[in-house]
Amino acid sequence: MTKIYVCTHKKFNPPPDELYVPLQVGRELQEDLGYLGDNTGDHISYANGYYSELTGLYWIWKNDTASDIVGTCHYRRYLLNDHGAIFTEPEIQELLQNYDVITTKNLDLNYSYYEGFGENHKIYYLKELEKVLRRVVPEDYPVYEKLVHEKHTYFGNMMIASKRVYDDYCNWLFSILFEMERNIEIDEPDSYHRRIFGFLSEFLFYVYVVARGLKVKECKVGMIAEKAEITEIKREIAKYFQVSDLDGAKKYFLECCSKRPDIMMEASDITGELHLCMEVMAIAGLEKKQGLPCLLDYVTDYQELMDLCNRLNHFVIGELHDSLTAEEKEAFEALKAEEYVSTVALDVARKMFENNTQAHRYVKV
Repeated sequence: MTKIYVCTHKKFNPPPDELYVPLQVGRELQEDLGYLGDNTGDHISYANGYYSELTGLYWIWKNDTASDIVGTCHYRRYLLNDHGAIFTEPEIQELLQNYDVITTKNLDLNYSYYEGFGENHKIYYLKELEKVLRRVVPEDYPVYEKLVHEKHTYFGNMMIASKRVYDDYCNWLFSILFEMERNIEIDEPDSYHRRIFGFLSEFLFYVYVVARGLKVKECKVGMIAEKAEITEIKREIAKYFQVSDLDGAKKYFLECCSKRPDIMMEASDITGELHLCMEVMAIAGLEKKQGLPCLLDYVTDYQELMDLCNRLNHFVIGELHDSLTAEEKEAFEALKAEEYVSTVALDVARKMFENNTQAHRYVKV
C-alpha cells in the first residue's frame, strides 16, 4: 500500500486520487479542519511552531504501520512526474524499483548553505547543530562539513520512499533534532524564524541522502496555489491603494516583511504581485518626493495597478532587449502618453529589470 500525505494547516481541495491523504499538521494548536490529524497516537503536534511540517513526518513515522511506501507533500506544492502531473501509485512503485527516494530538484544556491543560513537565520543554530552531529552521528559529520560549504540542498521536506527508508531517515533526523532541542534556546520574535527545525531539516535530508549514497529521482515541484498569508497581505494592500494611502501601504508592507521574510520568495509570491506592489509604492513614493502627481492619485484599483505595471514592465523589458515588435512599440508610445505614466514610472521599471535575469517572472503577457 502507498500513501502520500498532504501536509496542511488550512482547508484546501485535495487531489481526487485517494493516494493523496490530507494530514493536518499542528492540529493540537488549531481548530479541527476535518482531516486526519497529527495529534493522535505517538505525536509532537504541540511542537509544530518549531518543527513546522515535521510534526506530520513524525506522525507518519510513528503511526503509519500499514503502508509499504509513504511520501509527503504540501497542500499547494506537489512532486511532479516527467510529464508535469502529480504521481500515480503505479508510477511511484515503478520508480522505486530503480531509485531509493523521490524528491525535489537539488537547488543551486547563490552562496554556500552556511553563508545563506547566516543571512536568513542566527548562525548560532547551525553551530549548535554541528555540535550535535559530532555527538549523535559522528560518522556522518564529514559529509555535513563538506556539503555545508557547498551550494546545494533539497527543499520543502517533500519525499517519497519505501517505509523502510522513510523510517530510517526519520529515526536519524529526529535523534539529531531532539538532542539539539534539549541543548538550545530558541528566542525569535516571529513565527517564521521560530520554525528553526523545519529549516534545518531540509539540508539535513540532503546530508542523509549523500551520506547513505541513496539513488535519487529528482522532480519538479508543482505550485497549485499561493499561501493564504499572501492572499491576505494582497487584500490589505489593495485597501490602502484604494484610498491612496501610500504611507499606510508602505508601513503595512514593511511590517509584513519583518514578520515573514519569506513572503517575497518565489515559492510564496508565485504570481509576482507583491513585487508589483513594491513597484507601485516605489513609483508613487518617488513621484511624491519630486513634487509630481502621484500614481495613486490617478489609479487606485488594485487589479488596474497590477495590469498597468505588467504592461509597463513587458514594454520596458522588450525595450531593454530590443525585442519589441512594431505594434508593441506603438502601444508603448501610447502608454507613455497617458497622464499617469510619468518619467519616474519608466525609470523605476527600467532599473528593476536592467540586471534582472528572471525579469519575465514578474510580467504576465
